[in-house]
Amino acid sequence: MVQTIRIEAEARELAGKGAARATRKTGRVPAVIYGAKQEATLLSLDPRDVMKELHKGGWQSHLYEVAVAGGPTERCLMREVQFHPVKDIPLHVDFQRLAPGQMIRVKVPVVFLNEESAPGIKEGGVLNVVRRELEVLSDPDQVPEQFEIDMASATIGDSLRWSNVADAKGTKPVIVGRDFVVVTIAPPTVEEEVVIQAPAATPAAPAKGKAAKGKK
Repeated sequence: MVQTIRIEAEARELAGKGAARATRKTGRVPAVIYGAKQEATLLSLDPRDVMKELHKGGWQSHLYEVAVAGGPTERCLMREVQFHPVKDIPLHVDFQRLAPGQMIRVKVPVVFLNEESAPGIKEGGVLNVVRRELEVLSDPDQVPEQFEIDMASATIGDSLRWSNVADAKGTKPVIVGRDFVVVTIAPPTVEEEVVIQAPAATPAAPAKGKAAKGKK
């Protein structure tokens, strides 16, 4: 199940660049929640909470419950974070509100089972991972922690695709219309031995002013 994280926020009344600058002067980060055919909710966040999420990694796949003081808790995704070009601190955060029944777009890591025992690997083949994560549409409450592909019978030259995922768990791939490749087993790399031959020695020229042997 997708990780749900609660973030405390404060409401702000005014929109626009001037209002955003005023919010930053107070030491907070301006933010907005939009979507689900509702009016945008203006708010501000503690910059420490924002940086904590960014340092975790995978924040675009996390489900957030943004609790606005004196208002309702909004269920949303963090979609974009704007940074200061020099100081590398957050300047603005965009959240997307989730409507009931709405699918979310997330990236799920892929795990390759029985990789070491795969016939192609035993024969010297090279595992070539095309996609370590698969981007899918999923129910917010049913996001899988990982996808699994079994390599037990994979041989050299085989390509394992979306259809080889053991259980899609109700998700739908963002890439549609083709059974895309996730991993292949490439032939072993053969290094050719290059032999460099030294050039044949050139006979030394006779010393200047001396006749060659046998000549007068």
